[in-house]
Amino acid sequence: MAKQKLILSLKQKAKELRKEILAIIYNAQSGHPGGSLSAIDMLVGLYYYKLKVEPKNPMWEDRDRFVLSKGHCSPAIYAVLADKGYFPKSELEGYRKINSMLQGHPELSIPGIDFAGGALGQGICFALGIALACRLDKRKCNVYAMIGDGEAQEGAVWEASMAAAFYKMDNLIAVLDKNQVQQTGKTKDIMDIGDAAAKWKAFGWNAVEINGHDMEQIVKALDRASKMKNKKPTMIISNTIKGKGVSFMELNHKFHGKAPNEEEFKKALMEIDKINVKTFK
Repeated sequence: MAKQKLILSLKQKAKELRKEILAIIYNAQSGHPGGSLSAIDMLVGLYYYKLKVEPKNPMWEDRDRFVLSKGHCSPAIYAVLADKGYFPKSELEGYRKINSMLQGHPELSIPGIDFAGGALGQGICFALGIALACRLDKRKCNVYAMIGDGEAQEGAVWEASMAAAFYKMDNLIAVLDKNQVQQTGKTKDIMDIGDAAAKWKAFGWNAVEINGHDMEQIVKALDRASKMKNKKPTMIISNTIKGKGVSFMELNHKFHGKAPNEEEFKKALMEIDKINVKTFK
């Protein structure tokens, strides 16, 4: 019963934050809704269930680290951090505005941000570096990183993956937000990454595939990954839908980096309001 209550509370939080994401982007008339909506369920699983962090002490040395490599999906992480109390929610109103703390890509000056994401392919490399540093400093923490499936076309992703396995980095846990669509179309049509789980297994990683919108599967995968001490890094293949929760955004590359107009915004909010969290997957 306690586990069911937890899952429902996490689903409800993800529903609330979907609306926050849309409001952030609509108010700025700029931003990336598609990838933010595909990633938010996993981010909720991480920040409201798994990560060992202290919002009032964001530089706590023994905290778990999180690297959002797909930094253009900043509305999702900003919505989470504001809700967790890293900074006032009023800061969200300044998204992408001059002199605002919250710009289009995360900066290290923002409380709770461990990586200034932007250039794709670099986040998993940076996360590996943090994991190595934590090992050298004998810190009992895990390092998590989220990358996109379009991003997995970058060669640096595979160099870092090879190195992580070679150095037996079992304190590194990566998530592939496999939302099927990148900026100009479907990933499979632009450069298909194929069987992602098989690829990371071939590189020497633990790999597990889940439905990245099924909170029960998310929680189970995060639990398993955080306890995995077999001298291998772990990749969670999170199969998602770009724009999940808003019908006209789902799998629509036009909403990769396009803000909704007023009519679209109202329609999107109505659709999210109608989501039944008990059946949402």
